[in-house]
Amino acid sequence: MSSSKRKNLTPVQQQYQDFARAREPQRPLVINCIRAFIVGGIICTIGQGIQLFFSTYFNFDEKTAGDPTVAILILISVILTSLGLYDHIAQWGGAGSAVPVTGFANTITSASLDHKSEGFVLGVGGNMFKIAGPVIVFGVFSAFIVAIVKVIITSLGGM
Repeated sequence: MSSSKRKNLTPVQQQYQDFARAREPQRPLVINCIRAFIVGGIICTIGQGIQLFFSTYFNFDEKTAGDPTVAILILISVILTSLGLYDHIAQWGGAGSAVPVTGFANTITSASLDHKSEGFVLGVGGNMFKIAGPVIVFGVFSAFIVAIVKVIITSLGGM
């Protein structure tokens, strides 16, 4: 806690903060990093294997094999989330399970499953896009900014 925030606390609140901090269990940082590395590495290795499969058996090149690979990874993530297995993987592997495609699919699927009793439109659709909406908006906005920068650089004779 920063010293400026600590100054705003009453003496009793400061004592409680000290009490809580002393009893907080230490997190095994190195082990958590190793677990995240293992889980993230396995997910990426599976993705690489799927991409190699499409390149070998369906004559995709390296770039075009990416689209079906992402679709399969999303499907695997959705199935594992629906079966309740992805949560166990995420609990053990921590940040390694948040590899962008599978982590995002897990987040959206979890939100959908949690609110399915409210119906498909207001429950599943409405709550699923509470999570996905900001990510999509940020992605579109970022792409727009990058496109503007590229147009400016190109018009100035670059690239």
